[in-house]
Amino acid sequence: MKALDTNVLVRFLVKDDERQSKIVYSAFKQAETDKNTFFVPLLVVLETLWVLDSVYNIARNNIIDSINEILLMPILKFEAQATIQRFIFLARENKIDLSDVLIACSAKLSGCKCVLTFDKKASRFEPFELIDPN
Repeated sequence: MKALDTNVLVRFLVKDDERQSKIVYSAFKQAETDKNTFFVPLLVVLETLWVLDSVYNIARNNIIDSINEILLMPILKFEAQATIQRFIFLARENKIDLSDVLIACSAKLSGCKCVLTFDKKASRFEPFELIDPN
């Protein structure tokens, strides 16, 4: 099995580079034909969220929908798929930064009782806990 880097997912989702987008599409079609899968690390999902939001200014709901759609692709095997599924649900329910939602889901599903942070905005979202309450 081969893993995917963030830029491959971004090319597939955004199609901002025609040549690279065609290469990704061809690789995905070949994987379907050969019944192969590509591994998608959780960190790639996190980076993809950040790139779609910060670089491409894609609307939050469109980002969430895109992640949900690729999660359903049989040629993609996601690390911590339950975490990503939980992320999709919670991301639709609140306005916390998408990266923070994924961090929270990962921590909770890994058995952590909280995520210590200096980020006051994130600290309003469970399981984040402000480390410096002053």
